[in-house]
Amino acid sequence: MLVVALVTVWVAGSSSAPGDGSGSTDATRLGPAAGETVAGYLDRTRAVPPGPPGPRPALVQFTTGQDPAGAAAVLAGVPVREAVFRVPLPRVQTALRRVSLDDTGTVDLATALRLAETRAANRAGELARTAQGRPATVAATESARLAAGCACVVAAVVEIDPSALPGLAARPDVRAVEIAPAGARVGALAVSPLLPEQTDDGRDPPETVGPVPDDGPVPPP
Repeated sequence: MLVVALVTVWVAGSSSAPGDGSGSTDATRLGPAAGETVAGYLDRTRAVPPGPPGPRPALVQFTTGQDPAGAAAVLAGVPVREAVFRVPLPRVQTALRRVSLDDTGTVDLATALRLAETRAANRAGELARTAQGRPATVAATESARLAAGCACVVAAVVEIDPSALPGLAARPDVRAVEIAPAGARVGALAVSPLLPEQTDDGRDPPETVGPVPDDGPVPPP
């Protein structure tokens, strides 16, 4: 029962929508499923669902967390619609926060990502003020780290033509790119990227995707 509960919490926290963080049961899902092997998911991202040419949403997942400037360098020339932030804390479960990039028409990508990081910090700060106990403590630390400009961009939602997938996936610091089926919309995605620490060491049994440990002390903000 404990395992089921943890998986349920992980799924609920990792399928957040860009607005208020609520999940969507009928959305197109991008990212590994709970219990899927890391290697199996990485293999799956190399397949392109059939359909006509033209831009589609895709989830770009980074090898390591990026700061806004680093993420902008990796994604140069690619239309970025959303950024996914997560503050890495040892053995502490932290939230995935999707933030739409509404400023890309008026500012450069690095600035737009920094503004998005500030909005993510504000969301965490609001949770810290309204929650209690450990969730409030975790959120306060998340808010402080995001406000300071941490290397917390773990993924981005972009729009690309399927023909551009190999080139984007081959860029430095890109771990995987999963492209959505034809007809998918950015606003109707459920996103749960493969986290940088979710790796496969090649030993049996294969590493599977699931909730991160949440038994460590919460660092101060």
